[in-house]
Amino acid sequence: MSLYRDSGVVLRTYKLGESDRIVVILTLGHGKIRAVAKGVRKTKSRFGGRLEPLSNVSLLVYEGRELDTISQVETIDSLGPLYGDLDRLTQGLSLLEVVDRITPDREPVPHLHRMLVGALRSLESRPLPLVVPAFFWKLLAAEGVRPELDVCVRCGEADNLIAFDMNEGGVLCRTCRTGTPISAEALRLTRMILGGGMNAALDEPVTPATAEVRHLATEAMEHHLERRLRSVALYERL
Repeated sequence: MSLYRDSGVVLRTYKLGESDRIVVILTLGHGKIRAVAKGVRKTKSRFGGRLEPLSNVSLLVYEGRELDTISQVETIDSLGPLYGDLDRLTQGLSLLEVVDRITPDREPVPHLHRMLVGALRSLESRPLPLVVPAFFWKLLAAEGVRPELDVCVRCGEADNLIAFDMNEGGVLCRTCRTGTPISAEALRLTRMILGGGMNAALDEPVTPATAEVRHLATEAMEHHLERRLRSVALYERL
């Protein structure tokens, strides 16, 4: 078996046998991997607490045919602020769920790794209302399904854009409207996120428009994945 070093974010874990776990990690250089952490469920495990979901870690890994094996783990980012706040925790888990669903195994996606680490660090430092929806919109754009936000997707009208429909691919005017209503303020914020003004959008306070953007981003992501997001349903109830 070959040995490699990488860094990654733990997406999820599940039990293997009596004392081991399989850990799903989005790494910087190797994409999404599945690796065995031997003895990690024992109370005297050397690195059990470092391999919880949301952990950003440095790894030494033996490459296997189907499952890799974790040899060493070091923590890069502390997760105290996330695990100590239910709202931030559930938002972080929603990021992990989407990344896990959208990422194939063993295909390097360094841009997605950087996006995920950046979003988690934002949640740790400042629980801003648009961190998760901004991540969803940016990920959809990276997947090649950026919505049309400037003109009606049916008739080309640039004014009176009052609805959003992911089936149609973006916004619609008053005459063509289908899908979900969208306010002028929510449209402005979404344009900022996808048009180079994301930092300014993230600084926006909590308003009805930020809640609207969050709902629309979730709707668009679930449409793309063709499934409901369990973690999003939890944090949207908080």
